[in-house]
Formats: sequence, C-alpha cells, structure tokens
Amino acid sequence: MSKIGKLPVAIPAGVTASLDGQTVKVKGPKGALEVILVEEIAAKIEGSEIQLSMNGETSRHKAMWGMSRTLVSNLVEGVTKGFEKKLEITGVGYKAAVQGKNLNLSLGYSHDVIYAIPEGIQIVTPKPTEVVVTGIDRQKVGQVAAEIREFRGPEPYKGKGVKYAGEFIFRKEGKKK
Repeated sequence: MSKIGKLPVAIPAGVTASLDGQTVKVKGPKGALEVILVEEIAAKIEGSEIQLSMNGETSRHKAMWGMSRTLVSNLVEGVTKGFEKKLEITGVGYKAAVQGKNLNLSLGYSHDVIYAIPEGIQIVTPKPTEVVVTGIDRQKVGQVAAEIREFRGPEPYKGKGVKYAGEFIFRKEGKKK
C-alpha cells in the first residue's frame, strides 16, 4: 500500500477541480492546470477532496498510485501558491539580467548567453548574481532552472558557475607540486 497514495488531496477555498475521464483539471487564483492520469489509477472528487485509487494490485498500479497523487497535489499547490527555484551565480564577471522576454547571462564565454523565457514562467534577478524562476507548473519551473544551470554548471575546483540556492558543491583540491 502506498502511504502517499492513500492520502486525499484537499481542495482549498477559491480552487475548483473537475474530472473528465482520466483528466483532472484544477483552476485557482493563479491560473488553471490539468494532468492526465494513467489508466491504472481512478480519481473521484468527494466534497472538497480528490481521492485516488488503484484499479488493480500489480506493482505498476502501486507505483503509479503515489506518483499520480503527487501530480494532483502539485496542481492544487501550483494554482494556489505557485513554485519557485532560486539560482546563484558565482564567478568574477558572471552576472544575469532580464531584458524583455529574454534572460541575458554573462558566464565567462566569449559571448553572452541569451535564454528565451518560456510562456507561463517569470524570471527575476533581484541581484546580478541571483536568478529566481517562478511559475504555477512545478515541472516547467524545474526544467527552466535546470536549463539555466546547464549553461555553466558549478565546477568543483573554484566553485564557479550557476548552482541552485543551498546546493552543496563538493570541492576538490588542485594539483600538488
């Protein structure tokens, strides 16, 4: 039995949820999201809760149960609070700035890296060495943050590059003489 799958997803005030076959749609103050559940999982809306259950007892059913419940929970959290990822830029001359619908990154290359901000994502730079990615879709926010980090990942010798806020970079010792 999935400990996560058993828990119902509470629908807070101001949020409406609807079920259309295997599609769960959630609409709230920040926007609307939907997810298509796998066929092994059945969903019901009872009062102010969404309850998920398995259609069988195989290991795949059990695996999909907890994952599906988490996906639905992320929809509800996204339309009420939203999601945020913070990135830190370390290195001499490394900086970021938002210019219209683009993120301009100076990361030590011979050219600036221009990243087009996708639809549904907001990027702000409170400091030149800090990038904050926000949005209502958790997967999209994480993907955009990972793409930005990929331009110049942190290196283990000096720690230069783009890293998640709070991420620990294992530092290596340089060559010995």
